[in-house]
Amino acid sequence: MVEHVLVAIDGSEQGDLAFEFALETYPDAEITLLYVVTPPEVHYLTGEEEWLEEGSRFDEALEEATAFLEAYVQQAEEAGIAATAAHEMAYEKGQEARAIISFAEDADVDLIVMGSHGRTGVARILLGSVAERVVRRSPTPVLVVR
Repeated sequence: MVEHVLVAIDGSEQGDLAFEFALETYPDAEITLLYVVTPPEVHYLTGEEEWLEEGSRFDEALEEATAFLEAYVQQAEEAGIAATAAHEMAYEKGQEARAIISFAEDADVDLIVMGSHGRTGVARILLGSVAERVVRRSPTPVLVVR
């Protein structure tokens, strides 16, 4: 029985579909919404870590994540489903999957639900797939919505 569902959301259409699927399919489960905060593009280009310092873009990123998640929590509550919000940090590009898996293990969830863009071939290789990495590496069952 699925009692605790982690829904990884990112603001994409696929993330929204995963969120809606989880609400419809697991209305009696504890729902945790997770948004992974990633370094801003300038960090990717320079490798500098000034964004991690308080009072910098780090604080802005956390404020944006909180506001972003609260909108989803409100939507769940309007549907009569209690949801909690959380965010994790991906300190390097490409570490989003690791952040999702780590959070799922720490929160003792029964299922991870997330969206996928459904890219194949060269597009998937070049752009990567967070969902694919989570599916391959997670000890927690993962349900991918497309």
